[in-house]
Amino acid sequence: MPQNTWPIAREGLPFLIPSAILTLFLAVMGWTVLLIPGILVTLFIAYFFRNPKRKIPSLKNIILSPADGRIVHVGEVAEDRFLKQIALKVSIFMSPFDVHINRAPASGKVLDASYHPGRFLVASRDKASLLNEQNALIMETEDRFKILLVQIAGFVARRIVCYAKTGDHLNRGEMFGMIRFGSRVDLYLPTDVRPIVRVGQHIKGGESIIGYRHEEEKNKD
Repeated sequence: MPQNTWPIAREGLPFLIPSAILTLFLAVMGWTVLLIPGILVTLFIAYFFRNPKRKIPSLKNIILSPADGRIVHVGEVAEDRFLKQIALKVSIFMSPFDVHINRAPASGKVLDASYHPGRFLVASRDKASLLNEQNALIMETEDRFKILLVQIAGFVARRIVCYAKTGDHLNRGEMFGMIRFGSRVDLYLPTDVRPIVRVGQHIKGGESIIGYRHEEEKNKD
């Protein structure tokens, strides 16, 4: 899958370019009162759609964070919709000030990608996992275990972007999509993954380690 190496995510260009042009027009016209808000809006758009470089860890048996943001849930749940089994659920709330690019937590193949319409509740609420508009990816990793990634729209977010399609191969830390303007990502993992994150912790997508899969358990699969 081709990667965006620009400092700004390509989804931000339709917002950034018109804002920058309008701001330049205001500067040329000398309309100072409107120029300052125009500059601030343009800078915020560039900041929101920023695409910082990430140093992808190369350790074995690790699961990386799929998103930047604050951990709002860590614990085992019954995942009855897609995996249909008990799973370790890690939920990450992405505020409008976080990087909104989503990255693969492990290397593997996309087994299924599905979009589900829904509501736009505040993404930090537990009900958002079930009721909000969302896009789900089921992956089989190179170690042959399944994980589920769910991109969830929030109260402000109204656009989920997912480049990955069924049959695609994603590398650990690879960009696979983003959500605009505040959102949430739920990650469902095998129960033998030992989490090292806690509720309230702020993490970075593609760089922060969510947890480790036990070597002895992996060898039983």
